[in-house]
Amino acid sequence: MTTQQHKTINWGIIGLGKIAHKFAQDLLHIEDAKLYAVASRHQDKANAFAQTYSAKIAFGDYESLVKDPNIDAIYIATPHVFHHEHTILCLTHKKAVLCEKPFAMNLSEVDDMIATAKANHTLVMEAMWTYFLPHYQFVLQHIKDETFGKIRTIEADFGFKPEIDMTSRVFNKSLGGGSLLDIGIYPIFAALSTLGAPIHIESKATFFDNDVDSSCLMLFSYDNGVEARLKSTLLQNTPTEAIFYCEYGTIKINSRFQEPSNVTLISEGKESTTTFDYSTNGYYYETVHFNQLLRDHKTESDIMTFNFSRTLLGLLDTVRLQIGLNYK
Repeated sequence: MTTQQHKTINWGIIGLGKIAHKFAQDLLHIEDAKLYAVASRHQDKANAFAQTYSAKIAFGDYESLVKDPNIDAIYIATPHVFHHEHTILCLTHKKAVLCEKPFAMNLSEVDDMIATAKANHTLVMEAMWTYFLPHYQFVLQHIKDETFGKIRTIEADFGFKPEIDMTSRVFNKSLGGGSLLDIGIYPIFAALSTLGAPIHIESKATFFDNDVDSSCLMLFSYDNGVEARLKSTLLQNTPTEAIFYCEYGTIKINSRFQEPSNVTLISEGKESTTTFDYSTNGYYYETVHFNQLLRDHKTESDIMTFNFSRTLLGLLDTVRLQIGLNYK
């Protein structure tokens, strides 16, 4: 693993779907980092991806990639259900891992991944990119500073209506498909990152005929009377906003709140919107953070901590239990 501050970090990617393309595009904008190798179960797909982004090597299997001594960090972009398996594979070969959200299918898998990282003294982080985006950091700072006082209520939603294709990953239960793990994690993240873990959760859901959750409504309650009203759905296009109603004003992350967006502050009948100079897809920010962790010999992020990922997956587990969603 490279640790020199000046040395280029060689990245590998496992899983070459839509998000992997966005990650690779952003990696092109980062100094002292490059896409070195990619891996797919299909060699032709790996070859095409490598050619598009000028990666040096294209592997037709994941095991060969993790054994390459020139790779310093691996981005895992396979379907949710494989995150645990592929993270463990990388960590046991002492490759630093940035794993797409959700970190794993359940808290037990997350604990196993963290334990393996610690045993191998190797960096691993859940790729919750929203945490690192400038507009979200802007909101977190206003909440911390209590610009409009304390939060009273949060409303956060994420909904879109994809074309119904039961062969798609989104609708495939065996791959962790459904609204909760795919998009419901973002409203839950918004509540957890600003209010912490709730003392009570109420959840209800609707399901497609194949038992994949089509929508989920969640109410998080806190001991100070604060509530977070959260929603995910694959049945309709929703505003996909995160709104923080505070004592003396409102902080609103406009659509789509989980990706590069803008923020409107509302108080005393006045509104002001702050825009941010985004020139990439947004994966740039988490990757720069991860690269610095590597250079600083860190094995855990001080932002996307192990405890945060554990709590996030624990909340997802609680919601799943309440709505009767079982992936096994």
